[in-house]
Amino acid sequence: LSPHSQVSFEEESQKQPAVGHWKPLMPSKGNKEELETGCQDAGGVGETQSTEQLNVSRLRSSSVEIREKGSEFLKDELHKAQKELKLKDKECERLSKVREQLEQELEELTASLFEEAHKMVREANTKQAAAEKQLREARGKIDMLQAEVTALKTLVITSTPSSPNRELHPQLQSPSKAGFRKGHGRNKSTSSAMVSAARQNVSPEPVTRECREVDSILFAEFEAWKESPTLDKSCSFLDRIYREDIGPCLDFTKQELSELVRVAVEQNTLTIEPVASQTLPVVKVAAEECGGPKKCALSGLPRTCKHRIMLGDSGNYYYISPSCRARITAVCNFFTYIRYIQQGLVRQDVELMYWEVMRLRREMSLAKLGFYPSEM
Repeated sequence: LSPHSQVSFEEESQKQPAVGHWKPLMPSKGNKEELETGCQDAGGVGETQSTEQLNVSRLRSSSVEIREKGSEFLKDELHKAQKELKLKDKECERLSKVREQLEQELEELTASLFEEAHKMVREANTKQAAAEKQLREARGKIDMLQAEVTALKTLVITSTPSSPNRELHPQLQSPSKAGFRKGHGRNKSTSSAMVSAARQNVSPEPVTRECREVDSILFAEFEAWKESPTLDKSCSFLDRIYREDIGPCLDFTKQELSELVRVAVEQNTLTIEPVASQTLPVVKVAAEECGGPKKCALSGLPRTCKHRIMLGDSGNYYYISPSCRARITAVCNFFTYIRYIQQGLVRQDVELMYWEVMRLRREMSLAKLGFYPSEM
């Protein structure tokens, strides 16, 4: 209880008179003790109530104080939590930036690695292409050198004691014949070599000297072709020879087979081989088309066929008569010689090469007309 309430309570107790008792002026000893005892009892009850009220007031004030302290504590904790949350947010933001930076660096590194890998692949492909090109060039040079060696070997082989090669043995040429026979010692065709007409068995007769004169038109066409040798038959030089010599020489009765023979000769894929007496014919196409030892496949006439031809790698053999063989070999010899000129294997004066070409053309014309050596 408050002090104000206690004072009021004491004043009210003093104002109330004692009912039913006579108040002596001078109380006796016994009454005095009773009075003191009663006052003490009344004072004890008041003090108890005051203590309880004081305790309640203290409890209330303590509760309020506890609430205030609890509120302040919670506020402090909330403030701390907010600070920690802000710190965590900053940390998360920093880690996010670090992660983005790492991802960017990883992406750049990956792109750099891929670019480097592509660059290495490109360089490897470039080096491989260069190496393959060098390999092809080397193989081409090897093939060219092998062709030159083969040509030189053939020139040496064709020079025999009975028919010496005048190009390899110039000392054998007499002064009177030096200007008459200085033709190039041409290589024989891989299929077969046309035996020179001079080796025929002729009766001893006086040798008539042959006179020659250069045709200006033919020589001009040959010179133009010699400047840029080609096997393209559209040029004027070869076009004339195709029309006047090659076409008629390879124009056989069997037109379809004749065309195949012409293509094989142009592509240098025709093979001529002798037929052994005991060899049986290898028939892979119709027997009528292939002919036989007693029938020519090109002319269709019954002739003794000592040779047969194969076109490319077909495996089909066609039996041919000596006359047809002479015509084919004459054309093959011509193509062999102009291929040597194209490859740069012929080292002669233009006029000498021209006369060798004319001689080969004459052989084609004679073969077309039916003249051929008896050895055929």
